[in-house]
Amino acid sequence: MEMNWKAALDSIPVLNRAALLTLELTAGAVAIGVVIGLIMALARLSKIKVLRALAIAYIDFFRGTPLLVQIFLVYFLVPRLFHWETLPDNYQYFAGVLAMGLNSGAYIAEIFRAGIQSIDRGQSEAARSLGMNHSQSMRYVILPQAFKRVIPPLGNEFIALLKDSSLLSIIAIQELFYSGKIIAGRTFQPIPMYIAVALYYLLMTQLISQWVAYTERRLGKNDLR
Repeated sequence: MEMNWKAALDSIPVLNRAALLTLELTAGAVAIGVVIGLIMALARLSKIKVLRALAIAYIDFFRGTPLLVQIFLVYFLVPRLFHWETLPDNYQYFAGVLAMGLNSGAYIAEIFRAGIQSIDRGQSEAARSLGMNHSQSMRYVILPQAFKRVIPPLGNEFIALLKDSSLLSIIAIQELFYSGKIIAGRTFQPIPMYIAVALYYLLMTQLISQWVAYTERRLGKNDLR
């Protein structure tokens, strides 16, 4: 079978839309993951045993089970929990973003926990000496410093989640991989199409890497002022 690169070139508009959707899904999942991750990191470091145990259970479950299984669990479990007779429009997109967000939250929780624990304890003691309570110390002193330190691993998580978004094709979300697979089946040109899809992923991951590096440099310059 001859490879027809024209099929891949003709599919660029479709792949552009699919790549944009992939970025939107990933950004939504990372946003959910950051919120959940920060909450779980603080709970993981809490002196309250119940909160700490719940955080550990959450982190262990979502880090210890495959994302593909989690996507199926969310997709089929949410309608049962809310007793939906019929699924809402575009439900698969909601389920996909939620599943990826829950998964990402477990990893981001550990990223935040490591970042918080990397801050010298003297910072907390200095904040206390200025009359701040624990919450104020965490909000105004510890977290701003920790956030700067966790930007590189957060960028890595964004990239990993972007690539893992291809798993959402299993619930018929028309992201980049799903679109490429459909076009490959329709044109009988799998090699050109999957090479094109791979190049799109490479381009997006490189752009994210450059954005993370730029953000890190900017924050570093602000520290020097």
